[in-house]
Amino acid sequence: MKKSLKQWVGVGTTVIMAATVVAGCGSTPEKTQQPTPAAGATANAKPFAGKTISLVAANHPWADAIKPLLPDFEKETGIKVNVESFFEDQLTQKLTVQFTSGSATPDVFMYRPLQEGKLFYKNGWVQPLDDYAQKAKNYDFADFAKSAVGSTTVDAKLAGIPIITEQEILYYRKDLLQKAGIAVPKTLDELQAAVKKLHDPKNEMYGFVARGQRSPLVTQVSSFLYSEGADFTNGDKAAINTPEAVKAFTTYGTLLKDYAPPGVLNMSWPQAFGIFAQGKVAFLTDANSLYKNATDPAKSQIADKVGFAVMPGGKAGSKPYSITSWGLAMNAKSGNKDATWAFIEWATSKDIVLKTQQTGNPGARVSVWDKPEGTTGFPAELVPVIKESSKNGVDHDRPTVISVGEARDAVGEIVQKLMTGETNIQPVADKANAALQAIMDKDKTK
Repeated sequence: MKKSLKQWVGVGTTVIMAATVVAGCGSTPEKTQQPTPAAGATANAKPFAGKTISLVAANHPWADAIKPLLPDFEKETGIKVNVESFFEDQLTQKLTVQFTSGSATPDVFMYRPLQEGKLFYKNGWVQPLDDYAQKAKNYDFADFAKSAVGSTTVDAKLAGIPIITEQEILYYRKDLLQKAGIAVPKTLDELQAAVKKLHDPKNEMYGFVARGQRSPLVTQVSSFLYSEGADFTNGDKAAINTPEAVKAFTTYGTLLKDYAPPGVLNMSWPQAFGIFAQGKVAFLTDANSLYKNATDPAKSQIADKVGFAVMPGGKAGSKPYSITSWGLAMNAKSGNKDATWAFIEWATSKDIVLKTQQTGNPGARVSVWDKPEGTTGFPAELVPVIKESSKNGVDHDRPTVISVGEARDAVGEIVQKLMTGETNIQPVADKANAALQAIMDKDKTK
C-alpha cells in the first residue's frame, strides 16, 4: 500500500515540501512555492500534513468500498478526509444548493456525469481536471477506457474522473435456449425470432422484458439506436426521427408491446429484473451493473440459469452504451485543490481501482480488467461480455443536454406511443424530434 501511495503523491523532496495550497478556480493546478528542502528531509514526509478535505458521496457500493481504505490514505498524506453520504436525489439537491451559493465545500464529490455533468460544468461548478490527470506522474490516464472518459468529458474538457462504469447487455435463460435449440442471439433480428419462439403467455412465460416507463426506458433503448446507426442527436441537431432511429424505437417498442409481461408500461429496472428473476421471462436487456438482481439466490429463482451476452447488433453492428455512471469531480471553488487532486488520484489509481473492483464495483481502468485478480468480483461468464462491450461501446446512454429530464420524456414518448397501439410512429417521432430540438436550443441560452 505504501508504495502505491508514494507513486501518486509524487514523492520527492521538492513536491513533499510544497504543502502550501493556493485557493483558486482556474482550469489548471495552482502553482505552489517550492521551498528548498530542509536539512534531513526524507521521502517519508507527509506532503499535505494538516490538510482537511470534504468528500460528499452517494449511498453506493463504491463509497462503501473506499471508506475502509481512507485511513491508509490519511496516514500516508496527512490529509484528513471528512465524508458525508446521501441518497442519489438528496445528493444532487445538496450539491446544487451548495454550489449555487458559491460554497467552497465539498472539495470533491460523486456525481452522475450523464445526468448532471453538463449542467454542473456549464454553471462553472466543477474544476477541469485535464492538466492534473495528464501531468500526474505514474497515474497513466491513458489506461482509462475511452468510452468512460467520453462520459465525463464536456466541451472537450475533463469534468471528472470515472469510478463506476456500466454497459447494456443481454440477459437470457440458458436452460430455455438449450431446450429449444436456440443459439444465443447475436443480431437484433435473431433476438426477435428467439423471443417470438419462446413467448408462451398461456403458461406465464414471456419472451422479453425491459424498462417500459417513459423516462427510464430511454437509457436502454439507446443501445438499439446505436446498433442501427442512429443517435439522439447529430451535432447540434436532434436526430430521433431518422429512419434508423424509427427502426430502433419500433424494435424495442414492439418487443415490449407483443412479448412482455402485463404492466410493462410501468416498469423500470426493479420491476423488469423482478419478473425475470421469478423465471417468467426468457430475455432481458439492461445494465450489467444490475446482474446480482438476476444471479443472487436470495433474489432470484433462476440464479443458476442466467446467461450473459453482448448486446445483439443491428445494421451498424453491436453498439451498446458503455458509460461512466458515477464519477469523482472537484469543486471549482475548493480552497484545497492540490490536496483534493491527491485524493482523486489515489482513489482512481490502479491499486485502489483493483481493490474497489474486487468488491463488485466495475471500474474504468483497462489494465485492471485484464488482471485475473481484477475480475474476481464478477461472474466469470460476465467478464468477457463487459470487456467486449467496453471496446465497442458508446459513451452516453441519453441525450447529452443540460435539461436531461425533459429530453428523456420527449424520447420516451415515441416508444410508449408504440407500446399503447400507435401503428405509425413517424409523426410521433417528428413531434418528439421538434421537442428535443427546442430543448437543445433552450439549453444554449442557459
